[in-house]
Formats: sequence, structure tokens, C-alpha cells
Amino acid sequence: MLVGVESGDDGARAEKLAERLLGLRIFEDEAGRMNRSVCDVGGEVLIVSQFTLAASLDRGRRPAFDRAAPPEDARVLYEQVVDRLRKSGLRIATGSFGARMAVELVNDGPVTFLLEER
Repeated sequence: MLVGVESGDDGARAEKLAERLLGLRIFEDEAGRMNRSVCDVGGEVLIVSQFTLAASLDRGRRPAFDRAAPPEDARVLYEQVVDRLRKSGLRIATGSFGARMAVELVNDGPVTFLLEER
């Protein structure tokens, strides 16, 4: 899970995001339909902060990060999401907030989801 925090995001939005993530039925059942949540399958979650998700590419050739929350605000909300997910009892791993990281991602299946809490 890549988490980007934008200006105006708040604790209620962070809680709702965590709850939605826990309940999303994105894992297959016996019939091959996406009908199970990460809790249903006893999965694990890797959460990495990713401020570039708030980038705007609307104009010019350089991304603008005006929508991204200031790092001190984003850290609080990122950690709130992490704390809520840990309370679920699932194994939760995290990246280092604000650090340069080499994250390897393997999409196992035909779908990728963008979940925005508005």
C-alpha cells in the first residue's frame, strides 16, 4: 500500500482509509471472484509513504507537489493509518517515512487499485 497524504487530509480520513483497506474484497474466493478481504485471507500489509502520489502533472514538464501535505502533517496521518492497521491483528510492515527507499513491487494479477478517501 502506497500512502500519499494531501493538504486538507485529516484524522477522520486516515481512519476511514484504514477501515476501507481492511474491508476491501480484493482477494479471490474458491470461485475465483474477488470476494475476500486481507483480514479474510490472513494477509499481510506493507505500507510505504509516497508523497509523489500527490503530484500534479497538469501543466508543463515538471511535476508540482502543491497538493502534498507538509511532511510533519503527513507523518502524523501516515502513522495513524499504520496504527489502525496494526490493531487489526494483521502483520504490518512499513517503510521509513520520508526516506529514499528502493521498493520492489510485484503485481500478482490483472488489477491495481487507487483508493482515494474524499
